[in-house]
Amino acid sequence: MIPYLEETYDVVIVGAGHAGCEAALASARLGMETIMFTVSVDSIALMPCNPNIGGSSKGHLVRELDALGGEMGKNIDKTFIQSKMLNESKGPAVHSLRAQADKQDYSRHMRRTLENTDHLTIRQAEVSEILAEDGKIRGVKTFSGAVYYAKAVILCTGTYLKARCIYGDVSNPTGPNGLQAANHLTDSLRKHGIEMFRFKTGTPARVDKKSIDFSKMEEQFGDPRVVPFSFSTNPDEIQKDQVSCWLTYTNENTHRIIKDNLDRSPLFSGAIEGTGPRYCPSIEDKVVKFPDKNRHQVFVEPEGLYTNEMYLGGMSSSLPEDVQYAMYRTVPGLEKVKIVRNAYAIEYDCINALQLKPTLEFKKISGLFAGGQFNGSSGYEEAAVQGFMAGVNAVMKIRGQEAVVLDRSQAYIGVLIDDLVTKENHEPYRMMTSRAEYRLLLRQDNADIRLRKIGHEIGLVSDEEYEHLLKKMDDIQSEIKRLEKTVIGVSDRVQMFLGKYGSTLLKSGITLAELVKRPELDYVKLAKLDEGRPELPDDVTEQVNIEIKYEGYIKRQMQQVAQFKKLEDKKLPEDFDYSEVNSLRREAVQKLNKVQPATIGQASRISGVSPADISVLLVHFTRKQ
Repeated sequence: MIPYLEETYDVVIVGAGHAGCEAALASARLGMETIMFTVSVDSIALMPCNPNIGGSSKGHLVRELDALGGEMGKNIDKTFIQSKMLNESKGPAVHSLRAQADKQDYSRHMRRTLENTDHLTIRQAEVSEILAEDGKIRGVKTFSGAVYYAKAVILCTGTYLKARCIYGDVSNPTGPNGLQAANHLTDSLRKHGIEMFRFKTGTPARVDKKSIDFSKMEEQFGDPRVVPFSFSTNPDEIQKDQVSCWLTYTNENTHRIIKDNLDRSPLFSGAIEGTGPRYCPSIEDKVVKFPDKNRHQVFVEPEGLYTNEMYLGGMSSSLPEDVQYAMYRTVPGLEKVKIVRNAYAIEYDCINALQLKPTLEFKKISGLFAGGQFNGSSGYEEAAVQGFMAGVNAVMKIRGQEAVVLDRSQAYIGVLIDDLVTKENHEPYRMMTSRAEYRLLLRQDNADIRLRKIGHEIGLVSDEEYEHLLKKMDDIQSEIKRLEKTVIGVSDRVQMFLGKYGSTLLKSGITLAELVKRPELDYVKLAKLDEGRPELPDDVTEQVNIEIKYEGYIKRQMQQVAQFKKLEDKKLPEDFDYSEVNSLRREAVQKLNKVQPATIGQASRISGVSPADISVLLVHFTRKQ
């Protein structure tokens, strides 16, 4: 018998993208002997598409991850080259932080963190098989034949499984950026009864900065005062000179070239089998689906400080090379552009996430977990939070402790995972603020207040970090009480101040808290009338302003959450046959048996399960109790 390498670990991580990195760090930091596999150590924390972290709703995910003890927020704070708070003209529920990253620096810093983490081993090898017996994971086997036994395995394969990069007639069996694809694991997963999907995503061309005429574009600056992603980062230590991004637009000439060459697009010719993301379409998709729009935005973004490569956000494509040149050169500022890397689409294998529990463990195979794009999601941020939760729950499983599951009223992370494991997703899932029912409570600014305690209980938030939060919360409440007690009397100075902002003049004394609630005023503006105001950090004053100004709305949403919790607290049995429940419709029986919801609340969100079906379930299980 040929001797093969055999090793034993507590946790095996397959993949070293954003999901794999967070899973590995969570596991190792909680004391588990952890090994992380990657097809190339040069691809650790790779950013194969956009050169940024955060953005609308995604910024929420990163700050929640940081509050729980994840790494992404800390890493982007070290490596950003421009930072901006989006949607500031709107309410605080949709404010989202977004930072341009130096791609190489981001990957380098994350790799350094991983390499210097105790209990963590990094291994360059392709995992070709999962090893499971009697519905329980035993470990993995690599393409070389080496066997790694483990108590838990977490699959974070990203877009590498049977990956194929396509533009025009060119089809390369490679992963992103020309890296090696993982071609063997899919067959092993299918043998173990795991249902696979074929999804697609894409990326625009990278072009040479020297060939761009920026005078024809609108310059986009970062914020004068940078807000960090991590609650552990001192804001004063990360203020620095920032690079510019640029905005330009496609036009009717661009669209004409695209329409004239649709027959050469693999997206429309049938050469691409996978389903693409609805909310991040290619430029040819946009031109076809929005024929009334005569232009689309193009964001020209630097890939880093030490490269001339620029990313053309908004113009991902799988059109042939010659068509890419023709269409890009119709865009103002890109008339003489030179392409460094062609745009391409990438197809890859992923799973139907309905096979997962809310803990991200497979229902059929105990100890096998999954995270990231492998679960049918898109985006670095969505991947990172899933990897983290899978890593934490793998450790809890090994320890025999209660799993950590965030619900929809606690975090965007809870919304994301619940959507993946409850609803049928036939395209890559993207997080959006509109998916969160309680988004006034789930703001990015209060992620630490919502989740830091949970991170501390898990063991990934230090005592010092948690004590900092407790002081911050105490400062917020003390300041709110002071404002509620401080009365401003009628005077010429006060009336002049109110008149300046078009605010109703006073007829009698009023508290500062009541003035904060006025739409045209806020905590910062009222400093001139508030002589006893203490010196407080920006993050404290922000919370004071929001909690006072939106008090009525927040209370109403908390009442809605209380109703939601009643259904979430009603647990359902595992592996239950719903055909035993009289009066359930056939479709409901089929969907409930397929998803096997953990709670009545989760059952109510399954497509095809009606409110009447939920009433039947409540009656049935109340009688049984």
